Amino acid sequence: MLKRIDLTRDYQKHKAEYLEAIQKVCEDTAFSGGKYADEFDKEFAQYCGVPYASGVNNGTSALHCAMVALGIGEGDEVIVPANTYIATAWGVTYTGATPVFVDCTADTWEIDPDKIEEKITEKTKAIIGVHLYGQPFEFNKVKEIADRHHLYVVEDCAQGHDALYEGKMVGTLGDLGCFSFYPGKNLYAFGEGGSVTGYRKEYFDTIEMMKNQGCTVRYYHDMIGYNYRLEGIQGAVLSVSLKYLPEWTARRREIGWRYTKEITNPAITLQHHPENTNPVFHMFEVEVEDDPERFLAYMAEKGIECNRHYPVPCHLQNAYKHLGYQVGDCPNAEYLASHCATLPLFPEMTDEEVEMVIRACNAYQTA
Repeated sequence: MLKRIDLTRDYQKHKAEYLEAIQKVCEDTAFSGGKYADEFDKEFAQYCGVPYASGVNNGTSALHCAMVALGIGEGDEVIVPANTYIATAWGVTYTGATPVFVDCTADTWEIDPDKIEEKITEKTKAIIGVHLYGQPFEFNKVKEIADRHHLYVVEDCAQGHDALYEGKMVGTLGDLGCFSFYPGKNLYAFGEGGSVTGYRKEYFDTIEMMKNQGCTVRYYHDMIGYNYRLEGIQGAVLSVSLKYLPEWTARRREIGWRYTKEITNPAITLQHHPENTNPVFHMFEVEVEDDPERFLAYMAEKGIECNRHYPVPCHLQNAYKHLGYQVGDCPNAEYLASHCATLPLFPEMTDEEVEMVIRACNAYQTA
């Protein structure tokens, strides 16, 4: 069975480097924060091309830190796409603010700029755009709206490592960028990890304090803090992985563009990639005309593991039932959620495996 994603292949290929990095952390007992986490922060900031990167324990914490750094809190509202992983909204909710969900476009499946302005109120403080599946959202249009209304723009880059928008790397476009290094991401840790990127020192002073129990001097706490530090072992592993990110990105793009060009079955709709973007194909999501579970079963019979991402859009999750959203409020996100399937795509796939996926997709017949 070809897995949807197989992390064992990368581990076996670079096992010696990973274990050597972990051993150094163990020998120095630099487990919580410390020099290996700090070194990765410097490397990641340099890689992205920003002055600051602050590593945290996961991508959800990165979003929470970004909201606090921007002063968002009780009574505020933040625009969030309905089509995203729920963590995008959690970062807003943790501050006491309210996520306001906006539909995605019918073709890129990213936040629809044309739907944002009608949701803005005097309580709105920011817009979060998500580079979902590794496809950058339409940043310039979102930024124009944000500037008109004096709002912050935060990028959720959890799936976008190395993606480009008009030649610029995601995580460098908005007021703050938030990354996840969860296993399976384009750049991943051996557990949990995340980072916030940006340009303004005052934001990062707040984030550094917040993630470290609210203090800069031990035992003296100047704000309500959290234990959000990046672990030393994860920092060391990420430093190894970062060296290979360009290679992995190139291979993801090679596979992703093959799928885009060679999957021609009219029963399968592919994501649109605007010419001013260069996606990284974190996940290759498709819309299946009929029941996606039938498609998953068909692919499994062909020896190919597929799965589904986000079969319930954020605005219809029970956790946000109190906000009063109804079926039909975000029709594009709802249609995608009920027709979505995710194909295998990871850098270590062989050309033969890629061809197998393409053949199976093109041979699929609806009921």
